[in-house]
Amino acid sequence: MHESKLLVATLVVLSLTLGGCASNLSGDSYSREEARKVQTVRLGTIEMLRPVKIEGTKTPVGAGAGAVIGGVAGSGIGGGRGSAVAAVIGAVAGGLLGAATEEGLTRTQGVEITVREDDGTLRAYVQQVQENEVFRVGERVRIMTVDGTSRVAH
Repeated sequence: MHESKLLVATLVVLSLTLGGCASNLSGDSYSREEARKVQTVRLGTIEMLRPVKIEGTKTPVGAGAGAVIGGVAGSGIGGGRGSAVAAVIGAVAGGLLGAATEEGLTRTQGVEITVREDDGTLRAYVQQVQENEVFRVGERVRIMTVDGTSRVAH
C-alpha cells in the first residue's frame, strides 16, 4: 500500500513538472527574448484552414521520472536477484511510460493557416488554437515575424 501512495505522489509531481515545461505555441504568446523587439508585419488573406496536432515535448524529464518510479516499484517484487531484475525491467518500462506520458500531456491542438500575402506569396503558418479565437477563410490577417518566429493575428 505504501508503494502505491509513493507512485501516485510521484505521478502527480511528474504531471505538474511537465505542465510547467510546456511552451505556449499560440499566436498571442511571446518569449521574454521576443518582447520589445521590432517585428516585421505583413498583411494577407486566409486561403485555407486545417486542424493539426502539435506534438508534445520529449525531454529526458518524463523518461527519467518514469524510470525512477518503475525501478522503485520493480524493486519491491521478489527478493535477491529477482528483485534486481524486476527493478531493471520496471525502470525500462517506467522510462517508456514516462516519456509517452510527457508527450501526451504536452500535446496540443493547432491550426494550419494558409495565407496569400499581399505580394502574392502563399505561406502556411501553424500555431496553437486559442479558446476564443476563430479564423475564417477570406479573412484579412496580419503576419508578425520576430527572430524567425511568425504568428498570425486578426
